[in-house]
Amino acid sequence: MKLAKENFKVQIVITSLSLLLLIVKTVAYFLTHSLSVLTDALESIVNVVAGFIGLYSLYVAAKPKDVDHPYGHGKAEFISAAAEGTLIVAAGILIVYETLANFFNNAPLHALDTGIWLVGATALINFVAGTICITIGKKNKSLALQASGKHLQIDTYSTLAIVAGIGAMLIWKVYWIDKVIALGMSALIIYNGYKIIRSSFAGIMDEADLDLLNTFIEVLNQNKPENWIDLHNLRVIKYGSLLHIDCHLTVPWFLNVHEAHREIDSLSDLIKTHFGDAIELFVHTDGCLAISCAICNKSCNERQASFEKKLTWTLDNILSNKKHQLEP
Repeated sequence: MKLAKENFKVQIVITSLSLLLLIVKTVAYFLTHSLSVLTDALESIVNVVAGFIGLYSLYVAAKPKDVDHPYGHGKAEFISAAAEGTLIVAAGILIVYETLANFFNNAPLHALDTGIWLVGATALINFVAGTICITIGKKNKSLALQASGKHLQIDTYSTLAIVAGIGAMLIWKVYWIDKVIALGMSALIIYNGYKIIRSSFAGIMDEADLDLLNTFIEVLNQNKPENWIDLHNLRVIKYGSLLHIDCHLTVPWFLNVHEAHREIDSLSDLIKTHFGDAIELFVHTDGCLAISCAICNKSCNERQASFEKKLTWTLDNILSNKKHQLEP
């Protein structure tokens, strides 16, 4: 809840900033009549709309669990990111249309020296805001904030290209470059919009985050106590900033209920130490079998076979529902 509220406050600032930058870019367009500046202003309209969508999604995601949503409301962030990505692609297509429709229209340009300062200032502000947004989004595991931050940084890169184009027009009087830059930036905008849509659908469909899983497995291998004989059937699902983790943990069969639960508590503490407190952990404990002795180096009076090899958890065996990876 604390992280969700922090995400919501950050999104309020980002949305307000997007609205301010839209006003600045609109003023720059009316001063310069530059088509590339117009494309930048059109994209900023998308920034504002997407900002409000992200704001609403984070408001929904911050709501506590209820009867209708037992896993919380975090999936709203993925829907928001999908909507934002769609808007980015739509803005790119609109920019292409406006550019091609006016490609042979040689309307005069004005006040390019003033325009370059106004547009350049928006690029700097966007980059700083986008970096802060992505940093907080990664820390709080918020896809909506990361999408907003990436959108701001994309806006920065396109704006810098426009600044370079205005500079070229000021120095060499090559006014056709205005339209070429607009087309090039539209292609970049469409591509990055597609990437945001792709990542949002991955979250909606509970696609495995391989980077997260590999980091998770590395942490487990480095901190594995002897009572954790095996861990399998691992599932990690993201609900906004919440990580929902299911797994089966094999412990010595002779541990009583309280002792087995202490192993689960130890696993929970390890995960929260490395991945934060926004964790929902469900662990099913299995008692070891005779076949487990081959991968268990615990000294005990119940051993029925010799230790043969240490089992290193990997992406293949930890996701499998096959116990110990030794069963026929």
